[in-house]
Amino acid sequence: MGTGVCSRRQKGLLQTGFCLMALMCLGSGVFLYGHLEQKVRDAEALAQKYKQQQEALSAQLQVVYEHRSRLERSLQKERGEHKKTKEDFLVYKLEAQEALNKEKVGIACPSARVCNQHEDVKKQLLDLQLQHNSLKLEHRKAVETHNQKYAQLQQEKDSKVTNFGLCLDCIFLIWKLSWPVHS
Repeated sequence: MGTGVCSRRQKGLLQTGFCLMALMCLGSGVFLYGHLEQKVRDAEALAQKYKQQQEALSAQLQVVYEHRSRLERSLQKERGEHKKTKEDFLVYKLEAQEALNKEKVGIACPSARVCNQHEDVKKQLLDLQLQHNSLKLEHRKAVETHNQKYAQLQQEKDSKVTNFGLCLDCIFLIWKLSWPVHS
């Protein structure tokens, strides 16, 4: 029997050492695998949370846009009604002015009936002017209210869009950080 590099006793210790080293490597590999798996689950849960937040913000943004469009349609309708009322008033005013001019051209109050009609037309004209002014004031108030609501909705939309962008940045960062884990 020849003398080898290692004696029997040393071979047993060497084999035991290699087995222990292999077991330690295997144990650390299992631990590292479990740790990475837990990180992946955490990242997926966080991504799911941000996705739900994104969906909620998208739904809220949709509601804001719908409300804004309803307000714009309402404002357009108000403007149309105001324009029609103004035109009707101008037509009536012109007719009243023409009637007044015809009466002036004719004989100056030939009878008490004509004078009474003239006074009635004047009263109607004053009433219509007051009514027109009050409608003008109401319209101005309605326009101001709509503009305030529109500005408020615009601010809310801008803040939600900003928050949505931040959520997207977070999701992208999480995805970027979890990318090496998947490869």
